[in-house]
Amino acid sequence: MGGMKQVIQCIFGPSLYRVYSDQRSDGIYKPGHLEKWGDQIINSLFVMWNVGIYTSPFLATVLWRRGYFVIDGVTTIAKFLTGIGLVIAVSYYLRGVGRAGNPVYTTFFNTFLAAKKNLNRDNKRALMVYDFEYSSWPVEFKCDKKGESRPWHPPTRRSALAYVMGLPCHVASYIVAHTFGLKLVYPGSISMLQYAMSKFLVEGRMKLVKEHSGERFKLQTLDGNEIDSMFIDKRNRHENGNILVVCAEGNAGFYEIGVMVTPIEANYSVLGYNHPGFGGSTGTPYPDQEQNAIDAVMQFAIQRLNFLPENIILFGWSIGGYSTSWAAAQYPKIRGLILDATFDDVLPLAILKMPQLLAPIVRTTIREYINLNNYQLLTNYPGPVLIVRRTEDEVICTEESNLSTNRGNNLLVKLLRYRFPEIIESEQFTLLHDYLSLDTQKQVGLERDQTRPHEDE
Repeated sequence: MGGMKQVIQCIFGPSLYRVYSDQRSDGIYKPGHLEKWGDQIINSLFVMWNVGIYTSPFLATVLWRRGYFVIDGVTTIAKFLTGIGLVIAVSYYLRGVGRAGNPVYTTFFNTFLAAKKNLNRDNKRALMVYDFEYSSWPVEFKCDKKGESRPWHPPTRRSALAYVMGLPCHVASYIVAHTFGLKLVYPGSISMLQYAMSKFLVEGRMKLVKEHSGERFKLQTLDGNEIDSMFIDKRNRHENGNILVVCAEGNAGFYEIGVMVTPIEANYSVLGYNHPGFGGSTGTPYPDQEQNAIDAVMQFAIQRLNFLPENIILFGWSIGGYSTSWAAAQYPKIRGLILDATFDDVLPLAILKMPQLLAPIVRTTIREYINLNNYQLLTNYPGPVLIVRRTEDEVICTEESNLSTNRGNNLLVKLLRYRFPEIIESEQFTLLHDYLSLDTQKQVGLERDQTRPHEDE
């Protein structure tokens, strides 16, 4: 009976990927034949299910034309689904038997159960030896309140007639945002992409843990999402170690293979995390969930890791600039904000990628559900900002190979005009726009020409 109980527990236990302490190999967990067969069938069905979801309109049309939505057809579909269910049940059982007979997995599973029951320092250290399915990782920090203050956004006022006239567009926008719209903005949330990249994510985590002594944490946001995070502590080891860099990745980025490497190589302490719906993080990357995610990360950094806001730098890459801009407005005492390859407002970029005929729907979808306006957030942050513009970045440009259309230019100009309204006037604006339209080599040449008369004097 004890053996059957262990098999049942192993059936629903987390998948094991690596054992970091295994010095005899690269640490990759090697399942037995039964577990491997079971996992292969389960993973294949997972891929088929996701392909079926994305092609469901086409499949439904084909089934309808072939008469599968009549009584006889429904019976055939029911028999097919029953057969699939039996295959899944057998696959899970094979996996459980294989795991229960594998000493490496049973040792891990006992460690996991002990940590789940009592996550003290010793149990956490023992658990960190393993890389496993993150949904089973214990929550170590719960965010139970909002940050310091939410930025104010002016309400939109519309008459009743305008609302009724625009109702069809709003309905279409809701459908777009909640089906494929958000996934176009955040492709990293697509499960098939994550499945294809899973090997690289596991290898990236191994490098962070083994080479940089990284420690993984699960944070719970105010709205109940679980955020996958990694902390590299370099305090008392390097001069820059007392400064924490919080990294927010791009729309298809993950902390395992993202921008964390830059501050790590500069010997800063680093805290990276995955967007909601990315990697081990749960949820969906709507703006409110993005805000709650980085709010939980900031509160964790301040309350658990004991970093003062004055010693925290926010580093946002691409669309991660929205999260970090919001956090900067929430925590204005931070040391500084770095925005790399980001934009002022996502709307012009979104309209560019879609047919002009759909512009009204795109505009409503963005403003109502995916309103990523970095400039508006930066008006609530008075501290230092470093904007890094990528001159070869085609994603942030509204015209291909046209540097003057890089939305980073718009962000810089808007911010300067907001902070220094008496300096950045129409004439200066024109000069600044012309300067930003030049590539780096021409800018250097222009600066050299400007300084040459002073050198001659």
